[in-house]
Amino acid sequence: MSSNFSRVLSAELEGIEAMAIEVETDVHVGLHNFTIVGLADKALSESKERINAALKNIKVRPPAAENRRVIVNLAPADIKKTGSQYDLPIAIGYLQATGQLEGSSVDLEETFIVGELALSGQVRPISGALSIARCAKKQQAYELLVPAANAAEAAMVEGLRVIPIKNLRQAIAHLESRQPIPPMPVTRVNDIPEEFSITIADIKGQQQAKRALMIAAAGGHNVLMSGPPGTGKTMLAQALVSILPPATDQEVIEMTQIYSAAGLLGEEPCIKRRPFRSPHQTASPAAIFGGGGTPRPGEISLAHRGILFLDEIPEFRRDLLESLRQPLESGRAVVSRVRGNLEFPARFILIAAMNPCPCGYYQDKEKVCSCPMAQIQRYQKKLSGPLLDRIDIQIIVPRLDIEELRQKTTEADIQSWQSTREQVHRARLMQQQRFSETGTKLVTNSEMSSRLVESLIRPDSTAEELIKKLFQGNKLSPRSYYRLLKTARTIADLEASDQVRKEHVSEAYGFRVREDDERE
Repeated sequence: MSSNFSRVLSAELEGIEAMAIEVETDVHVGLHNFTIVGLADKALSESKERINAALKNIKVRPPAAENRRVIVNLAPADIKKTGSQYDLPIAIGYLQATGQLEGSSVDLEETFIVGELALSGQVRPISGALSIARCAKKQQAYELLVPAANAAEAAMVEGLRVIPIKNLRQAIAHLESRQPIPPMPVTRVNDIPEEFSITIADIKGQQQAKRALMIAAAGGHNVLMSGPPGTGKTMLAQALVSILPPATDQEVIEMTQIYSAAGLLGEEPCIKRRPFRSPHQTASPAAIFGGGGTPRPGEISLAHRGILFLDEIPEFRRDLLESLRQPLESGRAVVSRVRGNLEFPARFILIAAMNPCPCGYYQDKEKVCSCPMAQIQRYQKKLSGPLLDRIDIQIIVPRLDIEELRQKTTEADIQSWQSTREQVHRARLMQQQRFSETGTKLVTNSEMSSRLVESLIRPDSTAEELIKKLFQGNKLSPRSYYRLLKTARTIADLEASDQVRKEHVSEAYGFRVREDDERE
């Protein structure tokens, strides 16, 4: 009785990270049976039929045509395996175990293989190619065979030969060295012309809101906008993207990993622009924070290094809003499972918008509010104190008069927008320089811990006096004290000031207290 064995390397996606999986194939004489073991899900169990059909259609002897027992083990066996990316490695492992790869010197010990097979033998794209490429590089693999549609994405990882595979026959010819496929050139994240549907230059009036957005963009601070319906809160949130600095190479990799794992990358090899996500009020916790049967990133992770816009924030579920408190502090979304926890990156700028009351016209200059005071208070208290404490900038967006609305966008407005963006970029560079001197990998002031705040932010004597006065007047909690200092530091960075002065602290405190929110 003869027995043949092969071992092929593949990968499993866990959250947005990938881990190496060994695809072991054992073929020996016996009654025909094709078994996949190692905690395979339904899609993976069905790969037997796809592999049989694909091999048959490229004129290669499939498992179903032989009276042999085929066992495929996916190791480690205690890790749940999901998805269809194992089709290609299982097919290659079967061909090697049965001696159908020409020559016995085919070495797959340093080659990672992933790809879904069509019944015709074509190789279809998969999710998480960039994460799998990073895993292969970490495992010191020589090359990675991926679907051609994913090759540009995987080629963002330098030092790894990425081989684009269009069909199973092509993969066999490459592994047999009959028709070697040249590796994909490294995908460079080049600067591309940025296009914005709405910019700060398109916003009429609202100078205080524009100033608030500039501070938020420079330091990564969260913003709450309150005002009557139709005053431009949504437009202001969309315009914030136009003054954020271009994403760095590392940020592009982080964003691409998330979107690839979620299957939202599309035809582009990477995410080059900062995301703007605006989930509906009826979204479930799993849709917002991530999770599901096969955990996938949620909206707060899809907004990583970009903007999460919650329009009409009081209409979101209370438990969902309260669950935002932890990601706003840590920049991570934790999905708990019986087998362990999964973490997704979630470092975003929260932009929230709300009306001051259910009818929307409380304290409006033009229309009279029809809501009883008790109803107004219940509506505003849908945002808890601990959540508001994590929002550094809280502003009123008032109604504009007709003269302001009729003003046309001028060349001066466009130059002001470009100047604002350059100012934000310079402030970010100051922060990066400051953080690099301490050996930390932070990006913005809002990410600083209390220890870093104490070591990096040193107000002058007049600023210290104002801070003590605010704290002694019970107007600052310990958390809001540190957040106030971080906002003041951002304002100082916008002015290229090395020291935080009284006017910086005063402006930062002014943005923490809304005019209509004098609740104790």
